Amino acid sequence: MILVLGGAAAGKLSYVKSLGYTDADVADGELDSKPVLYNLQKIVFANPGAADGLAGLLSAKAVVICDEVGSGVIPVSRGERLYREAVGRLCIRLAERAERVVRVVAGIPAVIKETSN
Repeated sequence: MILVLGGAAAGKLSYVKSLGYTDADVADGELDSKPVLYNLQKIVFANPGAADGLAGLLSAKAVVICDEVGSGVIPVSRGERLYREAVGRLCIRLAERAERVVRVVAGIPAVIKETSN
């Protein structure tokens, strides 16, 4: 699995498409049979308490794309803090399992983890 992280509108989806995936391969914020999951943070936002059980399901995807939500100002709302914490911890578990982790900044991908099979 490839985990792609970066800020909103950083070019994450364009990078994944450069790997050969098309719009038909991408599920936007929903778990289905498509090989690419875009906007993982939307799934966690809907139910932060269920994030712990998602790592196994997501590891079967070819690519998981998530906005970085933990940078910046700490939200006042407890719910928003819990959501951000759940996304961050899930991304840690996914990064541990991933063959490759890529951070995209200003459209430029930087591989921060690569394992050989």
